[in-house]
Amino acid sequence: MHPERFFAQDRFPYAWMAAYPPLPPIRSLYRSGSQQGEPAPSLTFVLVHGSWADASYWSEVASELRRQGHIVHVPEYPGHGPDYNPGVTHEAITRAVAATITGCGLSDVRLVGHSFGGSVIQKTAELVPDRIRRIIFMNAFVLKDGQSVADELPPPVQQSFIQLRQSSPDDTIMLPYPLFRDTFANLADKRLADHLYSRMVPEPAKPLFEKLDLKKFYGLEIPRSYLYLTTDGVLPQGEGYGWHPHMSGRLGVFRLIKTEGDHMSTVKTAPARIAAGLYEAARD
Repeated sequence: MHPERFFAQDRFPYAWMAAYPPLPPIRSLYRSGSQQGEPAPSLTFVLVHGSWADASYWSEVASELRRQGHIVHVPEYPGHGPDYNPGVTHEAITRAVAATITGCGLSDVRLVGHSFGGSVIQKTAELVPDRIRRIIFMNAFVLKDGQSVADELPPPVQQSFIQLRQSSPDDTIMLPYPLFRDTFANLADKRLADHLYSRMVPEPAKPLFEKLDLKKFYGLEIPRSYLYLTTDGVLPQGEGYGWHPHMSGRLGVFRLIKTEGDHMSTVKTAPARIAAGLYEAARD
């Protein structure tokens, strides 16, 4: 499977997405300020995608945030998108995101991570803490010091991923379609689920299994938020698993925002609602 074929301009025909009616936003005037109708200040967002995705994951949400007057950067990190590299490391990914922030001269950044991207923004915050105004996790991993992302997966999923990794010729993991359909895109109809899966490429395995030193992260005083998409089925909800409160509870004092959504498809079918949630999570 050659990655370039997944990034041609005609691979994502956005026009047909109009067939999916938008769900109601969290608030119809989520750009309003402290008083009704008062324009809200422009915020600077850096959006970091997760595994089995590339920067196009955020396309519709980024467009909506820009339409509202915000500054939005969506870095593509090594090992993904056109820079497909199965041998990429977690450190290389983190440094690339930090380099986007410093290279673009960004400050007061609202740094957003989705899924695996949660571990990336944890380490990025360690590298450029003075440039970040708030860290926002959207159904994202919040790892404890010394953990890997794989450590937070249920044992059967861990074992399945280890087997897929071992059987791969290049140390990658391809997400099985049944797992994707029922847990990553559970709110999508089959047409959309099939389309999203057709764009997927095998994920470099090493960053998922690398154990991270996060002592510095837990000493930072940067404000934190958790945007919880309540119908995401990727992690089981129960003792020892789940996005909220299992992951979010590790943040100490944090702002919690909730809205309906699954892991992969809601950003495509309801970008205005996800953008509204991100704004509420990000504002002062």
